Amino acid sequence: MPPFARLSGAFAPVAVLALAALSFDASALSKRDQAAVDALNQRMQAAEAKYRAALVQIRNADPEGQKLSDSALEDMEDVIAACNKQKGCQLTTMLTSYKRLLKANADAESRADAGDDEDDTLLDTDGSLAADVPQAARAAALLNADGQRFVKMVQYNPAVQAGIRRWLTDMRGSLIQSHENYQYMRQMMWPQYERAGLPEALLFGIMAKESNGRVHSTSRAGAAGPMQFMYATGKRFGLGDDGTGFDTRYDARASAQASAEYLNERMAALNNSIEMSLAAYNGGEGRAQRVFNASGGRNFWDESVYNQFPPETRDYVPMVIAAAWLFLHPKEYGLSFPKVDPKPASLRLSQPSSIYQLTICLGNGGTRDGYMRVLRNLNPRYQADSYLPTGTSLNATTKIVGLYNRWCVQGARADLARTLMLSDPTTAIVRTGPVTMVTSTERGEDGTVAIAPAPQDPPKAKEKEKPKSYRVQRGETLTSIAQKFQCDTGKLAKRNGLKAPRYSIRPGQTLKVDDCK
Repeated sequence: MPPFARLSGAFAPVAVLALAALSFDASALSKRDQAAVDALNQRMQAAEAKYRAALVQIRNADPEGQKLSDSALEDMEDVIAACNKQKGCQLTTMLTSYKRLLKANADAESRADAGDDEDDTLLDTDGSLAADVPQAARAAALLNADGQRFVKMVQYNPAVQAGIRRWLTDMRGSLIQSHENYQYMRQMMWPQYERAGLPEALLFGIMAKESNGRVHSTSRAGAAGPMQFMYATGKRFGLGDDGTGFDTRYDARASAQASAEYLNERMAALNNSIEMSLAAYNGGEGRAQRVFNASGGRNFWDESVYNQFPPETRDYVPMVIAAAWLFLHPKEYGLSFPKVDPKPASLRLSQPSSIYQLTICLGNGGTRDGYMRVLRNLNPRYQADSYLPTGTSLNATTKIVGLYNRWCVQGARADLARTLMLSDPTTAIVRTGPVTMVTSTERGEDGTVAIAPAPQDPPKAKEKEKPKSYRVQRGETLTSIAQKFQCDTGKLAKRNGLKAPRYSIRPGQTLKVDDCK
C-alpha cells in the first residue's frame, strides 16, 4: 500500500471532526493544558520530519524506508487521537502537517508523471540544486561541457545520421538495453574515462556497439567483455587471467580502464582523431596507422582513407558516434531511457544460491526484465547456474538487497525458486519395456488369451570405472565440477584443500574426485 493511501484513510474521520472543531482561547487554558498542547505539537512535528526522511529512503530503495514511514504514520495517528481528547488542542493545526505531506507527495507524483519531457534540473524548495545532485544530475551538469567537447571532436554527417536512424528503428531495443545496463555499471566504468580525459558519451557509444552492455559477450573472432578486447590487445593493457582462472576482460572496471588507455594511445598517434582511433579499435591499430601515414594524416571521412577500411569498420565508426550522440541528445529524438536505481550495495547470501535462483525469487521488482543481467554484469566471476555458498558477498544495489530480504530468504517464492532450480527434466521421461501385440487368433478354447512372456532385458554393460581425478577446464568453477560428478561442493573442496568461500581453482589444475558418485 502506498504510504499516503494509508495516511489518507487514517485521517479521513479526523478531517470531518476538524470541521466542527471549536476555537479555544489560549489564555483560558491552564498551564498544564497548554504544556500538553505544546508537547503534542512537538510530537507532530517530529513525526512529520520522520516521515519525510522515510520518503527519501523509499526513493533510494532503502528497505528500512517502509518501516520508518509506518512508524511515522503511527506516531501521527497517536497524536491526532490524543489531540481529540486534549482540551485546547486544535485538530486543524494538527492536520496542517498532514496537508503539507499530502501536497509534497502530490507534487512528487506530478513530477514523476511528467516523465522525460520535463526539465531534468533537480531543484530544492529554495531553488538550489538538490542534495542528491551528485548521483541523479551529475551527468546532466557534466554533459554540457563533456558533451560540447565530444561534439567538437567528431563530425556530424550523413553517415552518422544514418547510424542514428538505425539506432532509433530496428536497433532501438538494443540501444535502450545498453543504456539500462550501463547505468548499473556506470560507477565502475565512467571514472576510468573521466580520469583519462575522455568523454562519457564515447564510452557509452563503444560499449553499446560492442556488447550492448553485456559483460559476458564474446565474438567469433575471440573478442570478449563489455569493451570486446582481443586476448593479445587486452594483455598489453593489463587484461587477462588474474591467477584464479578469471579473465579480467569480463570485468567492467578493468576493461573500461584498458579501453581508455588504448584510445589515448591511438589518439596520440593519430592526430587526436576519434574517428581514426575508433577505426583502429575495430579494424586493427596496424591497419589504421598505415592508412593514416600513407594519407599524410587525412581524416577518416576522406575518400582515400575511408575506402581502405573494410565494410565492418566503415559501419562501426559512425554507429559508435551515433550512439554517443543519442546518449547526449535523447529528448531531441523523442528517446526515453528507463530510469533505474543503481545505488550500489553488497548482498550477503544467507543460504546457498545461484544467480539463476536469485533472478527467480527477486521477480521483476518494477523493472521490465528483472535482475539477472544486472547480477551477471556486477558479478562477472560467477557463472549464472553455479551455486554459491552461504556467506558469499555479491555486488548488487540497495533495491536488490531489499527484494532479497523480502522474497529470497524464506516464504513461498523462495521455496518455488529452489524447487525450479533443482528440477531434473530427465525424471519426466517414463521408460517402459517392449510391448507385445496380441491378436484374436491367439485365443484358447476357453476364450482366454495366451500372452507370450516378456523378453528378458539384455545384459547390462559393465559400468565405467569411476574417475579418480579431473583436470579443470577454462570457465569452470568448483560448483559446476561438483555438479558434474554429483559431489557436495564443500566435501570436494575439503578433499582438495580449497578454502571457502571462493574455492579458487584455475584451468589445468587437477582435482581429486574419487569420493564422488
